Amino acid sequence: MTHDFNPTTLREYDIRGIIDETLSDKDAYAIGRGFATLIARAGGKCVATGYDGRVSSPMLEAALIRGLNDSGIDAVSVGMGPTPMLYYAEAVLEEADGGIQITGSHNPANYNGFKMVFQGRPFFGADIRKLGEMAASGDWDSGTGSSHSVDILDRYVARLVEDFGGAGCRVGWDCGNGAAGPAVVKLVKLLPGEHFTLFTEVDGNFPNHHPDPTEEKNLADLKQLVAEKSLDFGVAFDGDGDRIGAIDGQGRVIWGDQLLSIYAEAVLKDVPGATIIADVKASQALFDRVSELGGEPLMWKTGHSLIKQKMKETGSPLAGEMSGHVFFKHRYYGFDDALYAAVRLIEAQTLLGKSVTQLRGEMAPMINTPEIRFQVDETRKFTVINEVLERLSASGATVNATDGARVNTDDGWWLLRASNTQDVLVARAEARTQEGLDRLITQIDEQLAASGLKRGEQAGH
Repeated sequence: MTHDFNPTTLREYDIRGIIDETLSDKDAYAIGRGFATLIARAGGKCVATGYDGRVSSPMLEAALIRGLNDSGIDAVSVGMGPTPMLYYAEAVLEEADGGIQITGSHNPANYNGFKMVFQGRPFFGADIRKLGEMAASGDWDSGTGSSHSVDILDRYVARLVEDFGGAGCRVGWDCGNGAAGPAVVKLVKLLPGEHFTLFTEVDGNFPNHHPDPTEEKNLADLKQLVAEKSLDFGVAFDGDGDRIGAIDGQGRVIWGDQLLSIYAEAVLKDVPGATIIADVKASQALFDRVSELGGEPLMWKTGHSLIKQKMKETGSPLAGEMSGHVFFKHRYYGFDDALYAAVRLIEAQTLLGKSVTQLRGEMAPMINTPEIRFQVDETRKFTVINEVLERLSASGATVNATDGARVNTDDGWWLLRASNTQDVLVARAEARTQEGLDRLITQIDEQLAASGLKRGEQAGH
């Protein structure tokens, strides 16, 4: 028996597709067979599974478990919940040798996918390509595994506040009808202070707003709540609870790199000189701030799996991405957990002796674009980046090619990279003046034009 995946679904750090177009239960079954075979060959016996609140998720989990079992591996399902709950289960359940979360993350309702962890390490890149090769050649072990369920939600929520050292404050929580809702309902009961929640009921059709907290338009309800109730700050989550968005008491967005700046100050008090990792989209102000606080800033590639791997390599206690993935190895497990990040934001106020609003207000003002995303054909997006890098190299520009092209100029910097999860290119620019920013954006447009593209309709903020 063999299986061919749609080539667009096997991404760099997860598997993602459109239900009944590029992704089906047959794909889920094949993923189960391949992953189970690799687990068995590494001496493992059991895989934890979980799923988000999308309509298609239970069907995909059933097929995935069938695939795991048919390759002789047992499955333990933790049911519906945020992706970090599945990561937690993989970390603490003695029987689990790996984990697979079914989730479409922040994509539209008709998308779904798989995030995987293999014996405590991220499973991505060559690992995912290997699943495709194994399926195409039918290189699967056969056997008979069993499956059972375990309810881990209460244990997970208790762990989020286990060593909480913060005082009570007044916080708004927007779950966006995503999988984090039920956990947040339990979490706020364990925290001191006053808490106000929005859209905690899981609904895979996302009736109130799309659960992507990196797009400012999706924070409108949270801003209204914080303003009406005069709250200290507000937090929001993506569809599977591994990305956090936040606003301060004045309704100002606290972007991913700004959040990381707050967390870094708190963590570096406890671990002086530590390496703090951020992705290539983060502000220069963040890297400068980490240095100022006595830490070692490290710029790395965008992508949760790539960041986790780099943390393991460097022993970093804290990392983050512009997209709101925050990774605490400090007092936690090193995976991206937006609920835990929310708890640590409450705690940071106490540790630093300043409100979140004050911390946000004291940040160095930079003039920058949000992420500007624009459609480009899936088959063309990486080629365009290579063309840009070649031209920049020929021109003698100062380029960091860690992930795409990040170009430093006297005005500031601009970035152009290909998304690993969507058929888009992502651009970002940051300068000290508006005139400088305009010049940087002109440079981006010139590079795009040279590759026959233009920015067109933004899919960003």
